[in-house]
Amino acid sequence: MTRVLLTGFAPFEGESLNPSWQAVRAAAAEPPAGIEASAIELPCVYGASIAVLRAAIEEVRPEIVVCVGQAGGRPDITVERLAVNVDDARIPDASGAEPIDEAIVPGGPAAYFSTLPIKACVAAVRAAGLPASVSNTAGTFVCNHVFYGLAHLIATELPGVRGGFVHVPYTPEQVVDRSQPSLPSEAVTRALHEIALTSARTRTDIRVAGGATH
Repeated sequence: MTRVLLTGFAPFEGESLNPSWQAVRAAAAEPPAGIEASAIELPCVYGASIAVLRAAIEEVRPEIVVCVGQAGGRPDITVERLAVNVDDARIPDASGAEPIDEAIVPGGPAAYFSTLPIKACVAAVRAAGLPASVSNTAGTFVCNHVFYGLAHLIATELPGVRGGFVHVPYTPEQVVDRSQPSLPSEAVTRALHEIALTSARTRTDIRVAGGATH
């Protein structure tokens, strides 16, 4: 059994739900064979989100951590390549904080790469009949904040852990009154199962194109 910690976020920016938490909770409730999964909901708050993540890692002691967040407007499951060491908020977080051009870890590396097999994960999700791609930016909001915080923990304190970040689209109920792409929560849950399984089974990523020009 491979211990996997899945994290999602609480709703933010006036939303009544967050598809990341919906899917993560469902994925952990009925994990695929070979996976022992736990789920934790993170606050959409700078600083506090990393503290909650750290506590969950200390409790669960996972081998793999997959953090998940909402990327409204994206049409597919996007597996993130790297996290950058900057908070630059377009909107306030759930506590009202709105940092601009602030380092997540002062003096830390400019960026960290995911330690998950991101391209193999994308291939597995696509093989399951769901849309997926590599993303080369996790933004500069709380999602990237958590991704960088996780990567820094792994690099400095948890060498036996592998982890990364996945962004998911809106759910259909979130876009009833706006023209935006969406995926049902059940589809996102299946994608997370594929990502967890692939991460558990794959140490060396596949070599296929995953670049983008924008």
